[in-house]
Amino acid sequence: MINRRSIATLLLAATAAPFASRSAIAQAAMSRITAYAFSFPALDREDIRLGAYSGRPLLIVNTASLCGYTPQYAGLQELWNEFRDRGLVIIGVPSNDFGGQEPGGAIEIGATAHGQYSATFPIAAKTTVVGKSAHPFYKWAAEARPKEVPRWNFHKYLIGRDGYIADVFASAVEPGDTRVRTAVARVLAES
Repeated sequence: MINRRSIATLLLAATAAPFASRSAIAQAAMSRITAYAFSFPALDREDIRLGAYSGRPLLIVNTASLCGYTPQYAGLQELWNEFRDRGLVIIGVPSNDFGGQEPGGAIEIGATAHGQYSATFPIAAKTTVVGKSAHPFYKWAAEARPKEVPRWNFHKYLIGRDGYIADVFASAVEPGDTRVRTAVARVLAES
C-alpha cells in the first residue's frame, strides 16, 4: 500500500513541475517511496505493515512449501534468532509464481513454515511476486532493481534502515551464507 506522504509527494511534484513529463514526475515520486510504505496480508493474523518496522532492516523473502529451496526456512529462522534482537525483521512471502510450488492455502503454508521448520518470523498470505499482478512491494522493488527481480522461490531483498534496497540475494544464496550475514550486519550497524 502507498501511504499519504507518498501521495502528497506525487501531488507536490505534479504542481511544482508543470512542464516536466508525467513519466519523469512518477519516477521521481516512486524513487522517494520506501519499503515502509507497503503492507502484506498476513498468513494468520493482522496485516504485516512494513511501516511498523520503520528504521529497522527488513529481509523480504518469497517462499514456497514444495521447492528444493524450502529447507532455507530453517536458515531464515537461524538468521532471525541471531539478529532479531538487534533489529532485523524477516518476512516470508509465500508465492505460487514459480513451478506451482506453493499450491496450498494458509493451513498448508503454516504447516510447512511453522510446523515443519518452526519459523517464528512473520509470514504473509500467499502473494503474487512477479508480473502484472505482482504485489505493489514487488513492483516497487522491480522498478528499483530491474535486473534483480525474483526468478525463483527464496529470492531475498535486504532493505536498509532508510527503507531502500540495500542488497539482493538470488534463491541459491542460503540465508546463512557469509554474503547475507555480512550484509545484514552492515545494515544493522547503520545509524
